[in-house]
Amino acid sequence: MKIVVGIKQVPETTNVKINEKTKNIDRRGLGGVINSYDLHALQAALMIRDQVGGEVITLSMGPDDFAVSLQETLALGADKAVLLSDRAFAGADTLATAYVLGEAIKKIGDVDLVMVGQQSVDADTGQVGPIIAEMLNVPQVTYADKIEAFEDHLVIDRKLENVEQTITAKLPILLTATDKANNPKYKNVVEIAKSFDKPIITWHASDLNLDEQRVGQAGSPTIVRSISEPKKVAKKNHRLSDDPVTAARELVDILKQKNILTEDK
Repeated sequence: MKIVVGIKQVPETTNVKINEKTKNIDRRGLGGVINSYDLHALQAALMIRDQVGGEVITLSMGPDDFAVSLQETLALGADKAVLLSDRAFAGADTLATAYVLGEAIKKIGDVDLVMVGQQSVDADTGQVGPIIAEMLNVPQVTYADKIEAFEDHLVIDRKLENVEQTITAKLPILLTATDKANNPKYKNVVEIAKSFDKPIITWHASDLNLDEQRVGQAGSPTIVRSISEPKKVAKKNHRLSDDPVTAARELVDILKQKNILTEDK
């Protein structure tokens, strides 16, 4: 089974800043990590490969330094990796991103299963996976919690707000994975050593059959009008009396001032 797993590198969220001009996250100087949901998708894909055989290819779109995250996927057990890197891709929204990823999957060819995380932890839209499925004209099952693989089909469990489903799906198909879709897999010394012999292939816009009006900002109908960092509000502490009775009275007074506690009428 040939499996492609979409990987997004996201900024470490402890020190995120906004570029006031572009209204996008300013990624300069930010450390990058693999989107946690994509890691779950990757680990689920590796389990499927171990069940039925085949290969796992990781795929990412971004600048050259995203290769670090792809190297990590190889150390976790992926067989090869593809990086889509071109200045023409900059400023892409979910539609333009899914278009480029979809064309790359077509170029890889004969893909049985595409897996992505249910959403990214930075943009949090959950749109790219379903759009890729539409681009490829394949069925999709979102929010996959458990996946059992067979030679020509999958059995997928998923839980929605008010219903639990078990779905049997023929290949090819696209799945979006939740954080319940795998058992954790950790890097070991052998896999890390092997990863340096595995290929990371870089494709530019000219390597893909792309319509230039559908990539980057030109292909992005979504426009961010404004974005801001959450305001940090200093909280004031109030020390209550050491005497329990007095402290209780003080607490009641504070709760009344905040309209949390009201007088009985």
